[in-house]
Amino acid sequence: MSFFLVFLAIVLIGATALIGTDIGAGLLRRKRAGAPLAGDGFNDGFDDPVASLPPVLLPEDATPADVDHIRFALGLRGYRMDQVDQVLDELRDQLAAKNAEIEALRGQLQASAEQLSAERRTAEDRT
Repeated sequence: MSFFLVFLAIVLIGATALIGTDIGAGLLRRKRAGAPLAGDGFNDGFDDPVASLPPVLLPEDATPADVDHIRFALGLRGYRMDQVDQVLDELRDQLAAKNAEIEALRGQLQASAEQLSAERRTAEDRT
């Protein structure tokens, strides 16, 4: 009786491992699709990855909100999410600081241009 239980446990573990791996999933996909098995049935190459997220790209004129909307795909041996989040947070803050500085400089430039225009108008009125 105990031999039967050990044998049953080994069979169940093997079946679970086969179904849980890409080999078993590939066999089941082809069987459902009605496609014939290629060769021994295990050498079908890599499946194309399913694109669940758009490519990770920033626009040319990235804003801090663009950085907030970036999402990376998860992988078995991918980047550590906490490090990626930290870098993206820092990048967002730097972009926000640069945008604020650019807006301040544009405001100064516009104020200078308005002052110069006013001075020209007063100079033209005098002549």
